[in-house]
Amino acid sequence: MSDRIGARVPRLEDYALLTGGARFVDDIASPGVLHAAFVRSPHPHALIRAIDASATRELPGVVAILSLDDLAPVLRQRRMIRISNSGTKLDQSWLFALADGEVSFVGEPVAIVVASDRYAAEDAAALVAVDYEILRAATDCRTAERGPPVRRELSSNKVIAYTVGFGDSEIAFAKAAHIVHEDLWIHRGAAHSIECRGILVQISDRETTVWASTQKPHDLRTALADYIELDESRLRVATPDVGGGFGPKLCVYPEDVAVVAAATLLRRSVKWIEDRREHFTNAAQERDQYWSIEIAADADGRVRGVRGKLVHDLGAYALQDVNLPYNSATTLTGPYMVAALSMEVMVTHTNKAPVSSVRGAGYPQAAFAMERLLDRLARTLGLDRAELRRRNLIPAEKMPYLKPLKTRAGEQVQYDSGDYPGCQHEILSAMGWEDFPRRQAQAREQGRYVGIGIAHGVKGTGRGPFEFGGVSVSPTGRITVTTGAAAMGQGLATALAQICAESFGVRAQDVVVISGDTAAAPLGLGGFSSRQTVTAGSSVHVAAGAVAAKARKLASHVLEAAEEDLELADGAVRVVGAPQLAVKLGDLSRMLKGAPGYSFPPGIEPGLEASATYRIDKLAYANACHVVEVEVDIETGAVTILRYAAIQDSGRRVNPVIVEGQIHGGIAHGVGNALLEWMGYDESGQPVTTTFADYLLPTSTDLPRFETLYKETPSPHNPLGVKGIGELGTIPAAAALISAIEDALVPFGVHVAQMPITPHELVALINKGAT
Repeated sequence: MSDRIGARVPRLEDYALLTGGARFVDDIASPGVLHAAFVRSPHPHALIRAIDASATRELPGVVAILSLDDLAPVLRQRRMIRISNSGTKLDQSWLFALADGEVSFVGEPVAIVVASDRYAAEDAAALVAVDYEILRAATDCRTAERGPPVRRELSSNKVIAYTVGFGDSEIAFAKAAHIVHEDLWIHRGAAHSIECRGILVQISDRETTVWASTQKPHDLRTALADYIELDESRLRVATPDVGGGFGPKLCVYPEDVAVVAAATLLRRSVKWIEDRREHFTNAAQERDQYWSIEIAADADGRVRGVRGKLVHDLGAYALQDVNLPYNSATTLTGPYMVAALSMEVMVTHTNKAPVSSVRGAGYPQAAFAMERLLDRLARTLGLDRAELRRRNLIPAEKMPYLKPLKTRAGEQVQYDSGDYPGCQHEILSAMGWEDFPRRQAQAREQGRYVGIGIAHGVKGTGRGPFEFGGVSVSPTGRITVTTGAAAMGQGLATALAQICAESFGVRAQDVVVISGDTAAAPLGLGGFSSRQTVTAGSSVHVAAGAVAAKARKLASHVLEAAEEDLELADGAVRVVGAPQLAVKLGDLSRMLKGAPGYSFPPGIEPGLEASATYRIDKLAYANACHVVEVEVDIETGAVTILRYAAIQDSGRRVNPVIVEGQIHGGIAHGVGNALLEWMGYDESGQPVTTTFADYLLPTSTDLPRFETLYKETPSPHNPLGVKGIGELGTIPAAAALISAIEDALVPFGVHVAQMPITPHELVALINKGAT
């Protein structure tokens, strides 16, 4: 029996997770391991005049208290300089392994304390006295260019400015029948995976092994070898089970470098597990973004142009290349036909936590901005919001559809497949859109304020250029997949096992998948940008096909049958129609291991194995349309989601169970973005929401039963026809919810121009409209 692609195979990972058998970084036994804690800056911006650790050095259990200068003997470079693939000049934007005489955001690590246990390390860190000279902080990205420098080395807080566009926006706006303007604020949020960051460094005479909760183990290995005096050939980075990633775990942080450097210096194993407050202050956040944009349309609502300005807060440092604002600006037009686009983009530093990717990586912001414009345009024209979108959606017959823009890899943006109007029609029918005005009127007669919202989203997935996939069969018959992809709870092992199993005619559970280990895969880019099913899946598919073909070729000699008369099933190669004539895969593997001094099968290379790095240059574009009904309590501002439906096209679905889970999780993330998650800072740059009492996440009681529908238009850009799914559910969610809230509050003239929108802000808008 074969678990073919498309089968609803239960996730292979779940048994261990549900029965306590999973092993996360903090679960790995390491006898004699030391524990690390960090001395962190309490100030948004300050000079470090002195570090006095004298009160802590004699505390029981304290092994070392190390500053950047103390780590210098084992560092290749004090600053974590990376290559900017975009060409952005970031020499003065990269982080330091530990603060180098100056701190630029609250939480920046100043020193690392290593002790016999975490309690001793934390107690010692609290007693380290740092003499700070407090400096002015830049806290608003809109004025940061003219404000105090985020660091003394900077002559300006501006990181980069550029224009993204196509067509002639001046003509589009000059000839427009209608022009609508919006000023939008998309506030900071964080990822908050259930497991925070963590790293365990095991030192031995033979090698250094780094266990890390990371999305990019190969990248982390390269970075550590760049920054620390290590023999890369004896450096292994591996991921055990990872309790969620959502973007921040793809970055390399000062804590990673400092812990490995401290272990290297002391020649002792060291572990650091991030606590939740540290995650609030130090793990990558995404946004603030301020948009000032306008849309030009003909009298019938056909969009002719979009133009405006986007200001993006990068925080105090760059963790990665500065891709997010480019993603936002280039994907603003989404699934719509727009003749002209002109977006000015400004990226600045502030004295806040560094910004990098959180689920969606700039795409949800773009969807929110575009969908807000369309809602406002619909109101101006007196058109139904869905009808306005229908008039502007790219029709299926125009696929593949070229947009005159470049991806950050320099490739032409080409939507490869999809039926956007068809998706909208199907979801509107499922939600009874046409009948909603009647239901809304009835509710208002009862004193209830209900609304309906709609939004679209498009996501470029499967970012290349490749991912490693290896497939081998052992003499015992065990089929193993190795990959540079990284699992983080999304069902990677199940998906790759299914893809491999289809080539061999076996069950997914008969395939072992090893991911996220630099000792198992020579190359790897890791997990981000909804890429792994496309990239790793394609490589595993190609490698599995090559191994199956090799097995069939050898079996044809053994069974004296033509290759075309053979099939693979149940761990063997057999003659079609005569299954008793068969040879086991394990026996074929044993033959290809060879025996000293004996003959070897002619015309066949040793080993029943193959690997592939399938080249992916063009993105596979997935799309979604969400429709949501809400009720707003006008006294408290509380929003109740009554119904939520989503239709998505992520190409061929390898495992519908996994796809459904990813969509549900993505929508939940979007609900948090729209209504709850507020990473607040005061005017001085102090974070003010650093616990879950202040920073709210959606819980099961906040969410309805999601209704999900699917279309499948295969992508022509990979052999499986698949598209990514992990971020798609998040992208239109906030825009759809805000649209519904605004629709519910039409009697009060409420206009929402930010996300998240909190209850007290809604009450203020309602009261303003009621006066």
